[in-house]
Amino acid sequence: MNPIIISSTITCPKCGFQKEEIMPEDSCWFFYECKNCKTVLKPKSGDYCVYCSYGSEKCPPKQQKKDCC
Repeated sequence: MNPIIISSTITCPKCGFQKEEIMPEDSCWFFYECKNCKTVLKPKSGDYCVYCSYGSEKCPPKQQKKDCC
């Protein structure tokens, strides 16, 4: 089994700002406020969390092939 990656870089679709964040290993983030333009990001259709939609890595539950929160 591959190790779980807990660091992901979120890219804001509005302003392009990138921020590395540490993901929780047992839950998902449904909202994320861009640190630059203050836009509140929500998951894209079909995704359950902002990391799956805008992150460089999928959330830990998805990496483990589990249901996301």
